[in-house]
Amino acid sequence: MEPSELPPPLCFVLMPFGRKTDAAGRVTNFDSVFKKIIAPAVEQAGLEPIRADEEKIGGTIHKPMFERLMLCHYAVADITGANPNVFYELGIRHALRPSSTAIVFREGTVIPFDIALVRGISYKTDAAGEPVDTEGPIAAIASHLTASRHEPHDDSPIFQLVDVLPHWQIDHSKTDVFREQIDYSKRYKKRLADAVRVGAEAVKEIAAEAALKNLNDIETGIIVDLYLSLRDVESHGTMIDLYERMPTPLQRAKMIREQLGFALNRVERFDDAETVLKEVIAEFGASSETNGLLGRIYKDRWSKAKEAGRPEARSLLRRAIDTYLEGFEADWRDAYPGVNALTLMEQQDKPDARKARILPVVTYSVSRKAAKNADYWDYATLLELAVLGDDRDAADENLAEVASHARHAWEVQSTKRNLGLIRAARETRHEDAAWIKQIEDDLERTAEELKPAG
Repeated sequence: MEPSELPPPLCFVLMPFGRKTDAAGRVTNFDSVFKKIIAPAVEQAGLEPIRADEEKIGGTIHKPMFERLMLCHYAVADITGANPNVFYELGIRHALRPSSTAIVFREGTVIPFDIALVRGISYKTDAAGEPVDTEGPIAAIASHLTASRHEPHDDSPIFQLVDVLPHWQIDHSKTDVFREQIDYSKRYKKRLADAVRVGAEAVKEIAAEAALKNLNDIETGIIVDLYLSLRDVESHGTMIDLYERMPTPLQRAKMIREQLGFALNRVERFDDAETVLKEVIAEFGASSETNGLLGRIYKDRWSKAKEAGRPEARSLLRRAIDTYLEGFEADWRDAYPGVNALTLMEQQDKPDARKARILPVVTYSVSRKAAKNADYWDYATLLELAVLGDDRDAADENLAEVASHARHAWEVQSTKRNLGLIRAARETRHEDAAWIKQIEDDLERTAEELKPAG
């Protein structure tokens, strides 16, 4: 192999995922920061950036994370928002590696005293948390990493202050194996993404291969991607089987348990799903995500009880509304549980006094979010709110946005079911609901187009 064909050295990026809000209410879109600043800077320095998949499930620290912190010759740490996972990882990095770690942060970040003397590179964001004026920080990060490659110097405060610490040399055989693992992980994830596009059977084939292996030997990010891919192709039984074989620390992760509850509900193991999600709430407190999933269980049970004419239907409806409202009140920025509570309020025998108070709050919440960085659920929620408010023009406008932003059939079908509940309740009251049925039909066509083959 010619020297020019050698893969570039790896640079581990320590940073949160997605959009985060700090204590001062400032939003940072870390995915955009990675794509528009950090990744270009790392590549400009002749390195290959990799991120920590574990952050997606709450920052689980385990063997692959320590390997990346120790075996990657270079690292960039974004300390914006004082994320505890990033600081923990940065501390490990500084203890293991004397040099080649660049620290970055959003302009205006208050630097903790313990690392205030460490040189860092700032970047700017706009009101929506999107990076702006990126040329300067890209050049600065690239310069720092390039200097670390050619003229390494201690940038770890531990090694700067304690000069008797040994500078360990990592055996090349370990770094070579680590590189092979990273390359394998990328190939596996690409194969999994391709399988999702093909359909459920292709993803289940990969899951069957994983069933023959000890999941303790597979990187957490791969297991999580497989788990969520099974959800995307609606293979809920296989999701449950995969969960039962996961390492215990991964099973205890909040997001993994939430998705287990989701899968159990889909296979109508309602009691098991309720138990799982109640345990998550007892441990972590109410949240829009967990309460939204638990509310969905009560909603599904109510629907079945109502169809069968069972007396517990009314109680299940109240539990669904109250659970959704608790989730919305836990985080007013997430309108999903709020709009579900409003939709179900229409199903009660008597008007719910809370509806008049909650509707404008939910509308304001989703409108504010949609104005910054709208996704499918924002437009789906605006569509439902327009229907609830009998605003046909707004409904038509948001229906078009729903169709263009839809990613998965199950998302669209969920929206369609909610609108069907509103329509059915209004038909029972002999109100005009034919226009809602037309929207449902349009959503069904969108869902069919999104369903993978197989």
